[in-house]
Amino acid sequence: MVHLRGRNNEGITALTIVVLVLIVGALTPGFWSLATVFNVLRNSYEPLLFALGVLLILLMGGIDVSFDAIGIFAAYSTAVLTADGRLAGDLGLMFVVSTLIGLGLGAVNALIVSLGKLSVLIVTLGTRGIFLGLMLTLVGSAYVTNLPKTLQSFDVDYLLRTHTATGQVAGLQMLVVPVAVLCLLVAFGLRFTVTGRGIYAIGGSEEAARRAGFSVGTIKAVVFCCAGGLAGAAGMVHVSLIGYANPQDIVGNELIVIAAVVLGGASIFGGRGSVGGTILGVLLIELIQYCLIILGVPSSWDDVAIGVLLLVGIVLQVGRSPAGVAKLLVRHATTRGVGHE
Repeated sequence: MVHLRGRNNEGITALTIVVLVLIVGALTPGFWSLATVFNVLRNSYEPLLFALGVLLILLMGGIDVSFDAIGIFAAYSTAVLTADGRLAGDLGLMFVVSTLIGLGLGAVNALIVSLGKLSVLIVTLGTRGIFLGLMLTLVGSAYVTNLPKTLQSFDVDYLLRTHTATGQVAGLQMLVVPVAVLCLLVAFGLRFTVTGRGIYAIGGSEEAARRAGFSVGTIKAVVFCCAGGLAGAAGMVHVSLIGYANPQDIVGNELIVIAAVVLGGASIFGGRGSVGGTILGVLLIELIQYCLIILGVPSSWDDVAIGVLLLVGIVLQVGRSPAGVAKLLVRHATTRGVGHE
């Protein structure tokens, strides 16, 4: 049974996906098709990059709610610079600039958390509003539609393609390559580097990690910067998929991403989680949303389903480790000034 569940309950998430596919496929002719796989994957690219950043923060025992603001700030700013001619309309350059902007905003989060010795959740609640306000005030609030053709056509660059039952094209996009590379890099970093081991150690016990010789402050800074960079890349993925930049997009989707990471086995108490589980969690959330559409369920039920799944994931974690509740309360108490760092 333990082998089936996996170290971080990845097996249960995978089994849930299989059961869901079997049920919906039995109810809906044509659901079992390559087009369904491609469509679910397409919807997963953006939330998966956000989820990787959220995973890193959760592993340290924090909860970041500013990633959506960072993503749209970085992507929209890059789009404005490109539309104004201040940035060359090269696809790769736009992704690099957006990622760097996100990295910088992540560094702001790291600096405030470090200097103020505050809870990650409290800090990111504040910076979320600050980032959005600065974007709308200093960068702009209008749609940006005159983007380079290379960016607008990126959505239809396929490695493989097929057709749905209605004749529409569905394909495996080129975006899968950089997204897969980033997943592998994060997984490698967590598993085989000192920083990766330090992230898990901090999530288990920050004081124990410090005594074990890990540079807690440096590791935290790296994590926040990486999470910001991933959010910036996710924002540009969003822009490339829809073909324009809207400053009102993305914000408000944090529940979906956090739910996906928790369902993938990452503990809200820190110290447990994996990239593989996060991928499965994102796929499960996106599959559920896709199935609701296929079954004709009103979209207003999406948030209900995701909220229920998030609660289920948290309850299962608390049931698996009742001591985690006390641990979480202690961590929040120390971040208000009792703790170190």
